[in-house]
Amino acid sequence: MLSPIKLRLVLVLLACNCTTFVLSQNQTLSAKVISNTYKLPVEGITVTLLPENSTTITNENGQFHFITNTASITALLLSGIGYETLEIPFARFKNNATLTIVAAPSTTLNAVVINSGTISNQYKQISTLDIKMRGVANSQEVLRIVPGLFIGQHQGGGKAEQIFIRGFDCDHGTDISLNVDGMPINMPSHAHGQGYADAHFIIPETIETVDFKKGAYYAEKGNFDTGGFVDFKTANSFDHNLIKVEGGSFNTKRIVGIFNLLNDKQVAKQQSWYVASEYNYSDGYFENPQNFYRFNFFTKYKGKISENNFLQFSASTLQSTWNASGQIPDRAVSSGLIGFYGAIDPTEGGSTSRTNVNTQLFTTLSNGDLLKNQLFYSNYAFDLHTNFTFFLNDPINGDQIRQKENRNLLGYNFNYNHVTYFGTAKLTSDLGFNSRLDLTTNSELSNTVNRFTVIKPIKLGDITEGNAGIYASETLKFNEKWSLNLGLRFDQFFNQYNNKLATDTTLNGVGVYKTNATIVSPKMSVYYHINNKTQVYFTSGKGFHSNDTRAVIVTNGKEVLPPATGFDFGTIFKPTDHLLLHFATWYMNLKQEFVYSGDGGIVEITGQTKRIGLDMTVRYEPIKSVYIDIDSNYAHGRYVNNPKGQDYIPLAPVWSSTGGITYKNKNGMNGGLRYRYLSDRAATEDYSLRAKGYFVSDAVLNYTKSNYEIGIRATNIFNTKWKETQFATETRLQGESNATTEICFTSGTKFMALVSVSYFFK
Repeated sequence: MLSPIKLRLVLVLLACNCTTFVLSQNQTLSAKVISNTYKLPVEGITVTLLPENSTTITNENGQFHFITNTASITALLLSGIGYETLEIPFARFKNNATLTIVAAPSTTLNAVVINSGTISNQYKQISTLDIKMRGVANSQEVLRIVPGLFIGQHQGGGKAEQIFIRGFDCDHGTDISLNVDGMPINMPSHAHGQGYADAHFIIPETIETVDFKKGAYYAEKGNFDTGGFVDFKTANSFDHNLIKVEGGSFNTKRIVGIFNLLNDKQVAKQQSWYVASEYNYSDGYFENPQNFYRFNFFTKYKGKISENNFLQFSASTLQSTWNASGQIPDRAVSSGLIGFYGAIDPTEGGSTSRTNVNTQLFTTLSNGDLLKNQLFYSNYAFDLHTNFTFFLNDPINGDQIRQKENRNLLGYNFNYNHVTYFGTAKLTSDLGFNSRLDLTTNSELSNTVNRFTVIKPIKLGDITEGNAGIYASETLKFNEKWSLNLGLRFDQFFNQYNNKLATDTTLNGVGVYKTNATIVSPKMSVYYHINNKTQVYFTSGKGFHSNDTRAVIVTNGKEVLPPATGFDFGTIFKPTDHLLLHFATWYMNLKQEFVYSGDGGIVEITGQTKRIGLDMTVRYEPIKSVYIDIDSNYAHGRYVNNPKGQDYIPLAPVWSSTGGITYKNKNGMNGGLRYRYLSDRAATEDYSLRAKGYFVSDAVLNYTKSNYEIGIRATNIFNTKWKETQFATETRLQGESNATTEICFTSGTKFMALVSVSYFFK
């Protein structure tokens, strides 16, 4: 087996090979695909040469290239979710070297194509279809669109959700990478939790696609890509303006507006620019009013600045404040001290803000190569007040804590895509560079009373964390049956902590502490296209998530980057035009970690873990307007070195399933019914405490016409009493002489209904 260094040399040599070997009759076919509304490039359209069935996919600039023997080519078939299937006679290419193809919108499962052109992303067609058919109705659904991903909310919508996927309790993002338009959402060394990923600055109606993959097998992804990644892509344009007003249970109000800013002449020149804004308020379903407020603003421009260059610019801002009822212990509810929706410390709550600027330049070279350059910047603030143990440590004032930080995030991404032909074989090279610098000021952990009265400072300091990574990914498509991907990634981390608190006993006084680390992550995948109905694949690789700077400083740089290794073996099967099945079995091993506890300001050691599981996805369209989706997942996770019976991974999901039925109709009635199920799971290593599962159903019903829509959306339609988040926690209530370790939970939402009215106009 090649060493990592030798493998890197092989990949670089392959990527830099610019020699094209073609037969004497071979010819280059090039064209671009644009939408019929805003004339902007359409990415991800599958292009098939007929009758030989060679395939490729359009890039971010909507362009595709073939080098092939044209003597037998009769036509090109274009297909993609959200667009009508087109068959273009080859004769149109003979006298037109820069052909432009216009794609018209259409949504159906029949548009899902299983071929060797799309095999390297076994999830993307599923996610694209789900977005087109189901849509994203609210901020919670932003993450629930990913099959097998569950979320839990501790603070009624104000804080980032707790995320569960593939046997991982990812906390708020430790083991899943979240990105929007290429910009990272995760925050390393965050005041509340490592990898904290608050996606609430995304306005749901602006999401066009959600690309996700599970596992750590993708060279372009670095930090936090262990359980998988989720990439949100916002729409480049809208074919109409929108004003939407919602209101309903618990004094909930929401207003959304999306407005195009350019005229028809500018649109004809392939320019698009719109603004979107969202206002949200709710008292919430808890006994103590939540007074939840959120405001979002987003603007995005995409336009052609030259024949082969497209510029994309976006900016957004989020402001949010809330009160919270927090987690409550079982005994407080069973004794009647408080209700199921009550609070022990009603002064919990917080505020947060994030402002982003994101610029991307897409350049297509004369030979079809694609360059992507991206610069992004975020200014972020976070101030959270919680109480998990109540009066355990301070029986007089209580144990409320404040977690606070201010952050500046700067980053740059580069990607180069090159295609080389060796006869009928096709080598696609992706070379890239990622970098980010996180600078936090006065990252704070303090004991407080009534939020702002500080009793005892625990942590206070400035964090500087830098990460630079380079990668190469080589995909060799031998023929229309076999493809092989080899990838290699190298990451360098720099960590610095400026301790400002002399009473911090975990460090040797006030001052600056530094450490750094590197990691090499090899990847390998094999894809086999059996026929036009079936593909099988094997993906494997090594990934990692970084540990908090405050943890690696205390441990003298140990386990800065704990690695995760694993594999997937799966198949995609489409037995009919209207039924799609996806099955995968997987394995993941995560090395021991030194984890910083943002709630206690201490470093905890977690043991090595291993997980194995099964994923099943079903998409079925029995008739044109009806769409059925079912996702079921099983995960078996254990600590490697713990004795049997003491080796459960707390809160790791075991069985989970989501699904629904959607009736889609452009004019008239449409709607859907959905469910989500999470089984019981261990809350402690010995399973002495159990986190109870739940089954919750939601529904939506709309009446849609060309220029308006009236709808009603209901959550928890059977009014199930359920626990959304649960933890085994040692607590002491006021007046108790002894502490108790038991389940503490945040209640899930009651039945809730919202009525909406939307107005569409040009």
